[in-house]
Amino acid sequence: MSDSHFYPIGTAGLAWGPAELAQWRARQVRQRSYVDDVLSSIERLGERFDVSSYGEVAYADERFPMQAIRSRNWRPELPTALITGGVHGYETSGVHGALRFVDEHALTYAGRLNLLVAPCVSPWAYERIQRWNYDAFDPNRSFFEASPAQESAALMRLVAPLRGQFVAHIDLHETTDTDDSEYRPAVAARDGKPFEPCTIPDGFYLVDDLANPQPAFQQAMIEAVARVTHIAPADERGGIIGSPLVAHGVIHYAVKGLGLCAGITGARYTTTTEVYPDSPRATPEQCIAAQVAAVCAGLDFVCQP
Repeated sequence: MSDSHFYPIGTAGLAWGPAELAQWRARQVRQRSYVDDVLSSIERLGERFDVSSYGEVAYADERFPMQAIRSRNWRPELPTALITGGVHGYETSGVHGALRFVDEHALTYAGRLNLLVAPCVSPWAYERIQRWNYDAFDPNRSFFEASPAQESAALMRLVAPLRGQFVAHIDLHETTDTDDSEYRPAVAARDGKPFEPCTIPDGFYLVDDLANPQPAFQQAMIEAVARVTHIAPADERGGIIGSPLVAHGVIHYAVKGLGLCAGITGARYTTTTEVYPDSPRATPEQCIAAQVAAVCAGLDFVCQP
């Protein structure tokens, strides 16, 4: 490894092999408990909602049961909304925002929508506060046929029988300072490519689907979140994370082409939320509240006459 290399694993210009992957795995330390933080919360919610398993993620000697929360008294004639969190395990407010939404607000949609919630799609990464999974795959670039990411494949199997019934999918994420300090350098090192720094936006924003833009839906969520925390402004190039702004706090991505979670349902209304937990203007509580506000506003929009 060159002394000038930008990441402590690998050789500049060369993609990782098994040795480098093993070095990276050795650096990942368990810092919190999926069982204590997530499964225990889901168990308590089982008093009011249906809880079901949708598989297991297995890495080395670790096993992680995957659980989803469903509306009780599911009605097939109603439209369905999917809420996902923790596709990237280090994005804490997505996991806890999904759980809080179910606990405090989900019952208000009974009789109007069927709700399916997968609050922590990547449990191994949740425990390590990591973006990637055990195999150094990014689950949110792995939602495609024959996915190599166990987490992505499991969620797609959960959703597949309901395709055609979904009206909305809200996928809860964060953009953190470590995206530039850790994860972008790691991606470049893993793939043997140059590292290109980026500007981390200070505030909340949304990622709409380039192939299926729904500006009024996005705007409803931006307005709701603005009452909880600040919306990210454009950077000096007039965009956010390399994409031009299409509205206040909204950018477009090619959702399906990039293998993003928000593209798995075929729903008309989809979005990816992005909270900024490292802002001096936002607390962890505000980040969770922003996720909940976005979900409620999106579902209220979908339910309006």
